[in-house]
Amino acid sequence: MSSTPVYLAPNVLAEPLINQWYAWACTYAPGSAAMYVANSHLKIMRGFAAAPMVHVNALKNPAMMGGPFINYPASRVDEIKALIDRTIATNAPLTTFAEAVAELDKLLASEAGGYSLEPLYARIPEALKGYVELVYDRNGQPSARFMEGLLYHSPYYIESNQGVALSTIDKEPRSYVLSTPRLLDDREHLYLPVPFASEKWDVLFRTGAVPRPLGELIDILEIAPGDQDRFSRFFIETPPQPRQPFQADGVRIRYFGHACVLIETRDCSILIDPVLTREKSDIPRFGYQDLPDRIDYLMITHTHGDHCMFETLLALRHKVGEVLVPRNTPGALEDPSLGLLFHNLGFQVRTMEEMARVDLPGGSISALPFLGEHGDLNIQSKSAFLVNLLGKRILLAADSNNLEPKLYDHLYHLTGDVDVLFIGMECEGAPLSWPYGPFLTKPLPRKMDQSRRIDGSDFEKGIKLVEQMHCKRVFVYAMGHEPWLSHLTSVNYDENSKPHRESEKLLQACIDKGIPAERLYGMAELIL
Repeated sequence: MSSTPVYLAPNVLAEPLINQWYAWACTYAPGSAAMYVANSHLKIMRGFAAAPMVHVNALKNPAMMGGPFINYPASRVDEIKALIDRTIATNAPLTTFAEAVAELDKLLASEAGGYSLEPLYARIPEALKGYVELVYDRNGQPSARFMEGLLYHSPYYIESNQGVALSTIDKEPRSYVLSTPRLLDDREHLYLPVPFASEKWDVLFRTGAVPRPLGELIDILEIAPGDQDRFSRFFIETPPQPRQPFQADGVRIRYFGHACVLIETRDCSILIDPVLTREKSDIPRFGYQDLPDRIDYLMITHTHGDHCMFETLLALRHKVGEVLVPRNTPGALEDPSLGLLFHNLGFQVRTMEEMARVDLPGGSISALPFLGEHGDLNIQSKSAFLVNLLGKRILLAADSNNLEPKLYDHLYHLTGDVDVLFIGMECEGAPLSWPYGPFLTKPLPRKMDQSRRIDGSDFEKGIKLVEQMHCKRVFVYAMGHEPWLSHLTSVNYDENSKPHRESEKLLQACIDKGIPAERLYGMAELIL
């Protein structure tokens, strides 16, 4: 059996975990991870340990699924308590870092009154010394700039906390993962404590299309003797159906679900916001087997987990040429650098400023400004992308919120008519504290929190964008409707939900103007 060439089974789920929590950008970058461990993960687990039925009862209301509640029965409280102990033991540098950030914020608020900051360097908490620069903005507001690149070479970047849990999945939906750690003491999961950057993962995921002897895989991934039988169940001997490369003239666009779009010509392949999962579905859709053998450019519009999904990224790394990402707010914990993140994940990455362009066969990719969707925080790691291929212009606006229509007047003079627009219309959004609460070192009043939403364009803003950019065809992303994204979005929309109603109004307005428009779901294909 060990010499038999095998393929990774198509229903194998490989969940990247950090401290047994589902990995995403803000739990991976070291400074951000410290804030999440101390101010989110430990708090959530301690809350469950103290009163598990509060969590159980809260999650009986579907609207609370995205909140800070652990989705396990009360009977697993001892396992959560054990995970708390392990987290504290292995993450002492991170909790110390987070405490020091709160202390530094208090110091700046009380002592930085517009005069020189130099005397305050001696009072910076020891855990942060040498990792921050104290600065004022143009209006005299003090803050600290964190040296994020250096943090990746400090005690605050703990690769040993990373690993991947292998299991099989046959149907959707998956339970929401961002508020619940993975408890792995069962026979369903095989946890491999291998850092994400390791090339061992490329070896594993290549076997989805190119077989390798099982014995070699066991040796490379250092599978313990007692786990080898379970590991072997993740592989099959039947080869996958070969994919036919796109060799026709023109541009082919394929929608893979959520905000994931593949754009191809015979000479180039571009993948945007790759979010793919492996469970079976009654809804027709494209999957991993429909991707090309090489992805020349992989583009990430912003850091949120439903657009920058580690689970998919690690599975694709072996076939990706270059990753294009927006630049961040330098030194801001709440806005980790995607350039540094992808570099440390083992990708070839290029950071693009606003209006930067990459030339490619038959056209170019340009990074365009992206407004809103981050609760008014100064998050700059977000970009819409304009793909210009064979004379066709495709605007991938992601969750851009058209807060200032004048922006698109300026852009139109540079881009001209847009042939195809892809846009999200999640115009309700979670309150600021749900994704960014761990970074706030002083309480935010509830009314303020509720007013600052993580939202995109509604009908009025969306139709204005369509008109301004002279869009010839419009597609609205599924916005979490697709059941295989339940583990990331916790969306429970129906026809009466605001995003649904607003997108329906946009589609009808476009059709009334003679512009083909539809809300995407599952899969779609368009040839330009």
